Amino acid sequence: MNPVLKLEYLWLDGLTPEPLLRSKSRSFPWKSDTLPLLDEIPQAYFDGSATSQAEIESSDLLLKPVKIVPDPARPHSLLILSEVCHIDGSSHPSSTRDLIGDHPGYQFKLEQEYVMKKDDHPLGFPARGYPEREGAYYCGLGQGRAEGRDIAEEHYDLCLQAGLDLRGINAELMIGQWEFQVFGANPKEAADALWLARFLLIRTAEKHGVTIDFQPKPIHGNWHGSGLHVHFSNERMRNEGGKELFESICKHMGPLHEEHIAVYGSHNEERLTGKNETQSIDTFTYGVGDRGASLRIPARVLSRDWKGFIEDRRPAANADPYRVITRIIQTIESYPH
Repeated sequence: MNPVLKLEYLWLDGLTPEPLLRSKSRSFPWKSDTLPLLDEIPQAYFDGSATSQAEIESSDLLLKPVKIVPDPARPHSLLILSEVCHIDGSSHPSSTRDLIGDHPGYQFKLEQEYVMKKDDHPLGFPARGYPEREGAYYCGLGQGRAEGRDIAEEHYDLCLQAGLDLRGINAELMIGQWEFQVFGANPKEAADALWLARFLLIRTAEKHGVTIDFQPKPIHGNWHGSGLHVHFSNERMRNEGGKELFESICKHMGPLHEEHIAVYGSHNEERLTGKNETQSIDTFTYGVGDRGASLRIPARVLSRDWKGFIEDRRPAANADPYRVITRIIQTIESYPH
């Protein structure tokens, strides 16, 4: 084991309406042949006045490690996902991870769509005008059909090497647009994994001179936007199931539509128009296999005796998964079982 480890601390800043990832590194003497455990990782400090989380006259804030993964791109390095705390150890108001709490039995798969850009144009877009219309790019192959594949594949490998449960990737409906799917056996695990996967994606693209755009409508007009589709289930949905259960959960979510939209990402009205595989932001619907609905019950749920998960197609690609998952659990828990 190298006598010095490089620790890169990742945290969410205080920018609104959505936080951005920040990171800083430090050297950590370590002589053991095994990697340190979470409680052996030292806390770190940073200037909160530079991240919209503190005033200059009282700017010191604390980074409390909450998850460790090996850094797959650098030897002798660890990525330390951290919560922001005050110096006394109390949680900072900008820390949305605390919102989730412990909810055994819930599982989430998050489908993160994003667009790769260079010189402010999606990969594959000409400097002037537009490329061929959508239709040939989804799961496409070949030059001019799957722009950015090298970055998407490299990111996929890095996530797996870091121990994240990435379930797959695919090219999406707009050229230069991709998606990855990450799974979490519990709510915090899913949200933590998404933030770590986002970090690895941004850093990988940085190396290639490419930026990652998580905006819900990166290209205006008749082009698909980018979402964060959330597949959710609890033990009752997976083990008991039943058409009545699934439909009643969907109906129960309808009256709370506005509360969900409020935490599902900014500028989402540009994406949720009722076109391009979305429902209007002002309308709530659900359906079996319907990608134009707010909630989609996958067709395979029917073939499994109505057991499985529901997909919430409303969250935008830029949404904070801690807030999204918290809102979904709150709604389901308020359902009169």
